[in-house]
Amino acid sequence: MNITVDEIFELFRKLIDVLLVWMIIYYILKNLRRNVKMVLLFKGILVILVLKIISDVLSLATIGYLLDYVIMYGPLALIVIFQPEIRNVLEQLGRSQLLGRHKILTVDEREKVVYEIVNAVDYLKKMRIGALIVIERDNSLLEYIEKSKKIYADISSDLLISIFFPNNPLHDGGVIIQGDKITSAGAVFPTSDNLKISKRLGTRHRAALGISEDTDCISLIVSEETGRISIAIGGTLHYNLTLDEFKLMILEELKPKKSLLLEDEEASHEENNTSN
Repeated sequence: MNITVDEIFELFRKLIDVLLVWMIIYYILKNLRRNVKMVLLFKGILVILVLKIISDVLSLATIGYLLDYVIMYGPLALIVIFQPEIRNVLEQLGRSQLLGRHKILTVDEREKVVYEIVNAVDYLKKMRIGALIVIERDNSLLEYIEKSKKIYADISSDLLISIFFPNNPLHDGGVIIQGDKITSAGAVFPTSDNLKISKRLGTRHRAALGISEDTDCISLIVSEETGRISIAIGGTLHYNLTLDEFKLMILEELKPKKSLLLEDEEASHEENNTSN
């Protein structure tokens, strides 16, 4: 069986086409799961499609006629009604680092980062000094870094404490951490408009929830009024944690994905083979 160059090219073109479609669907679904309204919208669309299939199979003329109009004019209505949610999803896709990623911390580096953060939070908790620390993951926080005071320093508990100490010009904003570096301080984040949030929670907690809804970051909060420590991830607030729970949750959330771990192991293995 002879395969021509044109057939190989055609096969390659179709493979690229399928991979691009899969990538688009993957990133849309990945960002959809963090937006409750868009998840409900997606489920509603699936229900309409299932009803349309059933009406066609059973020849239900009236319901089929109505669904045809819904499918025809529905997308325009959805764009108008869900414009803010669609914009948020597109923003999240834009923030995703599709073509690269940050350096993956080793176990020792990860533990050092968490050790410094926990030490600082322990002190801030005891002294009832408010703090908001945001750790970047896959979704870029460059938009907020650009509007804040850039630092780019090694993480240390002393530096974190000094940033949030009262009368410091930067203490009211948030600190952004990328990898094992404090990138910026005095960052301002969008507050959550979730009506289910307790009225007892102040602006710091609402900002932590807001940025965790818009990105996949880890938001760490120390309450100025009560000294309680909390973590916001994916729009969910884990409130009033013990120091041990706080530490374990950060360590767990900072663990790299299995696929990335395999990549690093392969890279290390290749480096060892080269050196040998």
